[in-house]
Amino acid sequence: MDHIDRTLLAQLQEDATLSYAALGEAVGLSAGAAHERVRKLRERGAIRRTTVDVDPAAVGSGVLAYVMVDSTAWMGDSAAGFAALPEILEAHVIAGSASVLVKVRTATTEQLQDVLRRIYAIEGVSGTQATVVLETFFERPVSPLEPGPAPRQPASAARI
Repeated sequence: MDHIDRTLLAQLQEDATLSYAALGEAVGLSAGAAHERVRKLRERGAIRRTTVDVDPAAVGSGVLAYVMVDSTAWMGDSAAGFAALPEILEAHVIAGSASVLVKVRTATTEQLQDVLRRIYAIEGVSGTQATVVLETFFERPVSPLEPGPAPRQPASAARI
């Protein structure tokens, strides 16, 4: 992935409705060349989907909570149970004192309590600890303009 691909990704993250002509202009390519680059980014999986960023409060989901889920067994096979709860936006198997971390959005704390009850119904769940967000300073997507560090080579490969 080169700088042009990263710039295209950044432009699309800012406004996914940009025309290929506008994208091309931003990176010094023709509309056709920009379209081809975006098509290849989709094929390679760099662009997973095109979506709209909805204000949760505007659609009645103003309560945000992160829930640490304790378990009595390995939870790596329980993705379907968490995915079945539409209020859960993200679910991650984690290392540490809990087994799973979920991000939940509801309209009220009463609805959050109901989600916690339904999480308890997932096989293997033994407890939860919810943290309700009072204010969000900011949220940001991953920046395609700042690549992560290059993977380290084993010491033997570096001595060639």
